[in-house]
Amino acid sequence: MPMENEYPGVYIQEIPPGVRTITGVPTSVAAFVGCTARGPTNKAGLVTSWLDYERTYGGWNGDSELSCAVYHFFRSGGQQAYVVRLAADGDVTASATFGDLVFTATAPGTWSHPYQVQVKQRQGSIGNVEFDVNIRQRLQDGSSATAESFQALSMSPDDARFVESVLNGTSSIVSAHVLNASATAPPDGMQNLAGGADGQPLNATDPSFAVALGLPGDRNLGVGLLREVDIFNLLCVPGFTDATTLALLQEFCLRHRAFLIIDPDPARSFDDLIAQGPEGTLTGDPSRNSAVYFPRVRAADPSDAGLFREFNPSGFVAGIYARTDSTRGVWKAPAGIDASVTGATGPAVKLDDAQNGKLNVRAVNCIRDIDPYGVVVWGARTLQGTDEGGSQWKYIPVRRTALFIEESLFRGLKWVVFEPNDEALWAQIRLNVGAFMHGLFRQGAFQGATSREAFFVKCGQETTTQDDIDIGVVNIVVGFALLKPDEFVVIKLQQNAGQIPT
Repeated sequence: MPMENEYPGVYIQEIPPGVRTITGVPTSVAAFVGCTARGPTNKAGLVTSWLDYERTYGGWNGDSELSCAVYHFFRSGGQQAYVVRLAADGDVTASATFGDLVFTATAPGTWSHPYQVQVKQRQGSIGNVEFDVNIRQRLQDGSSATAESFQALSMSPDDARFVESVLNGTSSIVSAHVLNASATAPPDGMQNLAGGADGQPLNATDPSFAVALGLPGDRNLGVGLLREVDIFNLLCVPGFTDATTLALLQEFCLRHRAFLIIDPDPARSFDDLIAQGPEGTLTGDPSRNSAVYFPRVRAADPSDAGLFREFNPSGFVAGIYARTDSTRGVWKAPAGIDASVTGATGPAVKLDDAQNGKLNVRAVNCIRDIDPYGVVVWGARTLQGTDEGGSQWKYIPVRRTALFIEESLFRGLKWVVFEPNDEALWAQIRLNVGAFMHGLFRQGAFQGATSREAFFVKCGQETTTQDDIDIGVVNIVVGFALLKPDEFVVIKLQQNAGQIPT
């Protein structure tokens, strides 16, 4: 903006920089969907450690595929995860009633039974219409402590301190419901939250499990709750193998630029996998955003005196994705001798090189016991990675790097909206996107000896015509040469015949 010079002298004007930094988005925020011992069922909750998961969702449960997967995710190198709890059959939510005011636990189950609700009318309030609510937790020594406190509440929906408006969505323990809007303040007292029950966790093979996932379009159930999450990159539904619903999960991941990690179907034999590969419903166009791993993994069960049992691999694998991303970058294949399966004693099925090769061409990624490196992931193909498919998204790191670039540019270029659509804007876009891509090139994300060989950014008259300008469109074309992983290392030996005398 021009400066108004009112007197002779020296003026200072700060000029904004021409480059608006495009920041790379996280690449390994995982989302796990399934049954847990406790926790909210109406939102996707963020956990950043196993202890965090234990506090919110109840910790290890050998009957919960989700708890096992989250445990292995953090052990294998994961750092952030969203958990979507599916309600179990027979779940009952605890409650406490004070006259026309009912308090209900925020989630079903017996987890809320140690909590008490205390209602106390405020001294001197007009007509006794104001009251306080304290949520207290009973401790193991018999005492109790205040967990949450809400002051000067009202039973009238017209008041700013209406009890439902204040508690619901704010309290992590209870929600409130007024049965009669004309009622006065509830009676003083203290009651236990009671009547809750833990249902039988849904087995991932149960037909009702697919219904609980909320597909294809329920925003308030199952995976639909992930729509409220800012970003997630990896999706795991541990133990779930129904091909029809997995195909819907693939489409969901495609829309959200996320990647689906699929567990092996125990109903399908090893010979069947070699002969047929993954089911046809999983190999359509959205399959470029998913991968399947075989076989299950043997590891210690913390709840069973450390005895070994088989676990689905998705939690381990998601953790390996996160560990590889943080140490090498999303463009490095999450496979190889560095992709060790933490805590595993071996795969449930031992595979030799020939068997691995037959599964590899079927786009099934193997988990192998490779001497002397131990149990490792030995495959890096998406479900479009069959040899005869010829897809450009054959490899996991190639696809995930493209998703990373897409999401980073999508978020980093929102400032462009409503800017004047002319050469000045186009030049700034080229500069900003070029700086971001050059940073990736220097980190080793692309092929090529020079940045010119590695990527290009086009934005100008060649991409945006006058017709585009007239309808408010600017076109940006970004091309990049992604690195593909080495699957086959060929060593050629030539015998030296000796020096030929002359």
